[in-house]
Amino acid sequence: MTHVIRSLLLLALLQPAHLEARRLRGGRAQPRRAQPLPQPRDGAEVTESFPLDFTAVEGNVDSFMAQVKNLAQSLYPCSAQKLDQDMKLRFLGNVSVTCNDGTPAGYYLRESKGSKRWLVFLEGGWYCFSKENCDSRYETMRRLMSSTKWPQTKTGTGILSPQPEENPHWWNANMVFVPYCSSDVWSGASPKTDQSGYAFMGSLIIREVVKELLAQGLDTAKLLLLAGSSAGGTGVLLSVDRVAEQLEELGHTNVQVRGLSDSGWFLDNKQYRCTDCSDTISCAPTEAIRRGIRYWNGVVPERCREAHEGEEWNCFFGYKLYPTLTSPVFVVQWLFDEAQLTVDNVHLTGQPMQEGQWRYIQNLGNELRSTLKDVPAMFAPACLSHEVITRSYWMDIQVKGTSLPRALQCWDRSFHDDGRSKSPPKGCPVHLMDSCPWPHCNPTCPTIRDQYTGQEMNVVQFLMHMGFDVQKMAQQQGMEPGKLLGMLSSGS
Repeated sequence: MTHVIRSLLLLALLQPAHLEARRLRGGRAQPRRAQPLPQPRDGAEVTESFPLDFTAVEGNVDSFMAQVKNLAQSLYPCSAQKLDQDMKLRFLGNVSVTCNDGTPAGYYLRESKGSKRWLVFLEGGWYCFSKENCDSRYETMRRLMSSTKWPQTKTGTGILSPQPEENPHWWNANMVFVPYCSSDVWSGASPKTDQSGYAFMGSLIIREVVKELLAQGLDTAKLLLLAGSSAGGTGVLLSVDRVAEQLEELGHTNVQVRGLSDSGWFLDNKQYRCTDCSDTISCAPTEAIRRGIRYWNGVVPERCREAHEGEEWNCFFGYKLYPTLTSPVFVVQWLFDEAQLTVDNVHLTGQPMQEGQWRYIQNLGNELRSTLKDVPAMFAPACLSHEVITRSYWMDIQVKGTSLPRALQCWDRSFHDDGRSKSPPKGCPVHLMDSCPWPHCNPTCPTIRDQYTGQEMNVVQFLMHMGFDVQKMAQQQGMEPGKLLGMLSSGS
């Protein structure tokens, strides 16, 4: 049996033209796969992988598939690291660059030596902007201010996953996860002082990580994708040009630098209900950042600083910062972002909403659409959620029939080898934004659960739960209530 399998494998490798001809004629048999080799969704191409094509094999299919997998792993060095899929913790060699409490900053790395692509992910987790709320943060969220209890390894999920089934386009890249322990939206450049009691060195941590990665193989890379979620997503917008400039200054002009900002495109709009700026949650974003940028000694991109001199806090808001950037950035943003609603003092408590709150939420979606309409590469579903690219369900969300991994692949294909932009292939969209007006009117949105009962809710149940008046809304739209309910259920 082993001899037969080896013969079949040899034939599969030696006759690619013959098999491709059969496929084009429609004559290729579809193998029954007990443990299938992962295939990309939405027609995505897995780059830098070893293509195998074979006909159905009778007999022990499980054994055959195991042989194929082992062969692919032996021939392709990225896959050969099957026992080494977790990212491993490394502390920075420069011990003067630290977390808030003075403990060493660091990063998690999973190398993929056959790949010329690197993904560096910046973790999110809000921020603090005064001695008082930083002290409170240290008591309740010490992991985000200290490296003392960081685990030795980290398993990647979503776009950081090493599994092609979960991450069809980036699974075999070199993966770097940079824990957030500076509480400064990755902008600070201030060592620990007696006055502040904390270090705020987010911008310096990014610089040191990139510097160390050059010795790990980044120096020969073709592409570095700087990604991040929430505060990390804002950190991407603040840092992507600086990373590109750093590599250029060090002579590594061969490395293309791009950004992927997830849930970091915040608005500086007026709060639904104004409150005192006593803590991170209740403080209006503009006031929190004004205070924070002074407390952290925050650094913003030079072009944005010149555009907003004296009011550098503007550079923390995507729609004001983005036009000043020179590096390509793909923006992922929920149109009804939960973190935005929180800082705007719209709290979803499970009780029916007041009409004013409901209007505020709808207006938020409209305002976000307005700020994103001129961003050429973006993915904006009409969902009530926060963060997505590291979620295990990130492949399931679609806008106009296109998933986020597919849109990112299309964006990747919109660049020449030298990094210059070109038009993406026909039928490969990169500008995707929902036009329906209510939270979760997109049927692929993440599952909603009643926070009290834990029960899943469909879109209609959710909207009713939120105080959505079907009769009134149908009257405003000039249609029958039943028709409106049908449209909501289908996501129209």
